[in-house]
Amino acid sequence: MPSNDVRTLLRVAVPTAVAGAIAVAISALVAGGKGAVGAVVATLIVILFMGIGLVVLERTAKSLPHLFQAMGLMLYTAQILLLFIFVAAFKNTTLFNPKAFAITLVAATLVWIAAQTRAHMKAKILYVEPDPSEGKKPENKGSSS
Repeated sequence: MPSNDVRTLLRVAVPTAVAGAIAVAISALVAGGKGAVGAVVATLIVILFMGIGLVVLERTAKSLPHLFQAMGLMLYTAQILLLFIFVAAFKNTTLFNPKAFAITLVAATLVWIAAQTRAHMKAKILYVEPDPSEGKKPENKGSSS
């Protein structure tokens, strides 16, 4: 994975993990140990799903740039649907507090999206790939001296 991709992933995952840690503390105070477990599980799910999606999207942008926008829309739709499926699947669980899980899932997703938006706005991404022969002087064809 190129260093720009790792840098972007870190700029997005770290704020999400911090928000998750805050959610764990709040959930532990409000709902006890089960609330903290629900917040931890939700944070890990968001970082895992969104991280995999970011890696797939960055690789698609490099290898198939003409599919980037469609792939991004499809990927975000699939991620949101998977998150809804997780909320529905764990709605009546006794392993952790479902409300703490759901609220943390939504909050961590929003933090991820905001951090990803900020990371991409701050990134210095070339719009055109520079030509490797730019350093050479062009030859004047057809000119006589």
